[in-house]
Amino acid sequence: MVLKTKNDQYLWQLPKQVLVKKIIARFQAYLLEFTNLLVHLAGHLPSHHIRRLVYRLAGMQIGAGSSIHIGLRVYQVKNIKIGEDCLIGEDCILDGRDKLVIGNHVDIASQVMIYNAQHNIHSPGFEAVQAPVTIHDYVFIGPRAIILPGVTIQEGAVIGAGAVVTKDVPAYTIVGGVPAKPIGQRQVKNLNYRLGRAAWFR
Repeated sequence: MVLKTKNDQYLWQLPKQVLVKKIIARFQAYLLEFTNLLVHLAGHLPSHHIRRLVYRLAGMQIGAGSSIHIGLRVYQVKNIKIGEDCLIGEDCILDGRDKLVIGNHVDIASQVMIYNAQHNIHSPGFEAVQAPVTIHDYVFIGPRAIILPGVTIQEGAVIGAGAVVTKDVPAYTIVGGVPAKPIGQRQVKNLNYRLGRAAWFR
């Protein structure tokens, strides 16, 4: 098997500096993939205390009192910041290919997918594009909702189950549907609740 570059040149014909850069980039890519694998496997350990420790060691910022349930899938853990007293439900996806910031007292239900990278379907080269996602305090995201790149969800907003969020969500607004649209307002604005702790082996 002969490795070739995009220009169809053999690797050994490249200038030495270019070749070294390519080898380093390839090694870094393998290291990142291996880290993602370890973090993914840690997501299936039967203790949220151990999972949280592994995520923190891998570079994720997790605030006091926050719990991450079993089955989490993470991409590039170092770009993810979770505030205090948050609950991340079972079998969620958190994308760290760009910045993902989750505020305090955020409740994310099971099987929610939060992405901040996707392909540009209007480009001939189908290139990947990235944009940060920000979720402010006291947000609730219902089961199986999907949050797409570049979205900001303001304080106290509610994302209905199965919604696909493609645009920013104003504070205390309830959205639902595909694509998600406003369907109501949260009646209480002075939120001050705590979500509490998760079960030890969940």
